[in-house]
Amino acid sequence: MQGTAQTPSQPAPAYPPTDRTVPTRSPDRASYDRELVHAILDEGYVCHLGFVRDGAPVVLPTLYGRVGERLYVHGSTGSRPLRMTGAADPGLPVCLTVTHVDALVLARSAFHHSINYRSVVVHGTAYEVTDPQERRTALDALVDHVVPGRSRDSRPADKKELAATAVIHLDLNEVSAKLRTGGVNDEPEDMALPHWAGLVPLRKGFDAPVADPDLDSGTALPGYLAAL
Repeated sequence: MQGTAQTPSQPAPAYPPTDRTVPTRSPDRASYDRELVHAILDEGYVCHLGFVRDGAPVVLPTLYGRVGERLYVHGSTGSRPLRMTGAADPGLPVCLTVTHVDALVLARSAFHHSINYRSVVVHGTAYEVTDPQERRTALDALVDHVVPGRSRDSRPADKKELAATAVIHLDLNEVSAKLRTGGVNDEPEDMALPHWAGLVPLRKGFDAPVADPDLDSGTALPGYLAAL
């Protein structure tokens, strides 16, 4: 009997909520939409990686990159958290967060001051990346996450640099986004108070690139930088 062709399964449009990804405060602001989570992650530059070391919590700011449903973080091979993800260990339980601040919310009352934000929280177990090809893919993703296209316009890491660099991966399985949008939420009895209230939007932008003083004068500004 002739078999029928199978199409590759696509990820579900939303991540399944879990006990750790459903917030106890303002659960209406939570979202598990996969595209929204990816967009928030892709727009950021720095994540905060939390884990437990010697019985105490540690949170480290670091760069990251996303390839599909997997996040990559890199660091020195001598770094304690990265060593804790090695083959001899069962992986490192972590919590990774990314946050964008979109506006300051200034209310009439001090209690209702807030910010408009978009954030992602990822729970899971991080593991060391040992496959050489995946390590190359991960390192390219880390560079391109900062400036898309940059990995093709820079020297790849050599053997010595690769030996000094550890890469860990964290799969996007237990994930949630949380957002605050909109304006001021003052109490009705405060609406007549003589205090300015409203939003102060924040913008992210780039100034003109500043060339390295030792750059050859004939080196043109790459198109991917001009596009920023």
